[in-house]
Amino acid sequence: MLIAPDLADSTAEERRAFIQARYPCIADCDMCGLCKVFRGMDAEHAFADYINGKRSYTDVSADYRRR
Repeated sequence: MLIAPDLADSTAEERRAFIQARYPCIADCDMCGLCKVFRGMDAEHAFADYINGKRSYTDVSADYRRR
């Protein structure tokens, strides 16, 4: 799944599955760096607004690109 599910056409479970597949935790923080990108949070927590249908994937992603 390369494209984030649209908020209007997906369930929270589908959006959560997308985030888990897109940003898998490999349990090796020195090699991965995702926690640093998401400022100490795991991806599921960082994308909570998207998973819960409050904001689009693009909008949430933009929060972590600004810095």
